[in-house]
Amino acid sequence: MVYEPGVTYDNDGQYWEENEPEIEKAVAAARNVDMIFACIGENSYCETPGNLNDLTLSENQLNLVKALSKTGKPIVLVINSGRPRVLSEIEPLADAVVNVMLPGNFGGDALANLVSGDVNFSGKLPFSYPKAVNSLGSYDYKPSEQTGMMEGAYNYNSQMSFQWAFGYGLSYTDFDYSNLSVDKSSFTAGDELTFTVDVTNTGDVVGKESVLLFSSDLVASLTPDVRRLRNFEKVEIQPGETKTVTMTLKGSDLAFVGADGKWILEEGDFKVQVGEEVVDVVCAETKNGKLPISNKLA
Repeated sequence: MVYEPGVTYDNDGQYWEENEPEIEKAVAAARNVDMIFACIGENSYCETPGNLNDLTLSENQLNLVKALSKTGKPIVLVINSGRPRVLSEIEPLADAVVNVMLPGNFGGDALANLVSGDVNFSGKLPFSYPKAVNSLGSYDYKPSEQTGMMEGAYNYNSQMSFQWAFGYGLSYTDFDYSNLSVDKSSFTAGDELTFTVDVTNTGDVVGKESVLLFSSDLVASLTPDVRRLRNFEKVEIQPGETKTVTMTLKGSDLAFVGADGKWILEEGDFKVQVGEEVVDVVCAETKNGKLPISNKLA
């Protein structure tokens, strides 16, 4: 194992200020290794002192990764950062990306266990990672926050552009979803819907999967969110094993705050999605006023 700083922070300056990079030394060392772990991101910070006016990764670090890629060696990008730093320039140069956030004193031990294969990755992104500084947005954005293709000489398409979507995350195995079903296709505010889905570990190693249940209100009096996370379960599954995951959802949880500032559940069609599996449910009647909203995802 060979270590070269490449880019270091200035301990006598502000937390974001970097010393003069020594990229040549890092590249020379990388030529004699089998794989490169390029650790990029931010120095430690806390609250207001860590404020930035540009989320683009520093030019020094971008240039370091670009130079390392020219060695032809496989690159694993390790992102140490408490927020998404834009790295669309260098993401295509990496064979894998590990986002450790700001992990604390034992983050290095956890990372070593994961990349060595002693532990399988199972984390999912708790936010949508932007691809550009102007593509910051929440996963549950409204369709009115994007435009379609306009006719003419230019492409004015401004769809939300994410590097990785909310809930994205890989592991050393793969999971297949099938047989999503619901115990009732029509519901009211007082009903409880029970969803089941089969999740199969199709790989060769044991893994944990976060099973995410989303809902989409297809028509509403106010423009609805594209989708909302309503429930989730994390399960450990052996290679070749299939587990049936059960999740419940109150009918009232599909309500939204109307134009009058009060909760309302409107009759109409909803789509519920788990993985690539989709099932349709219908609200049979509109319910206004105080509703028993679940607080699991509040």
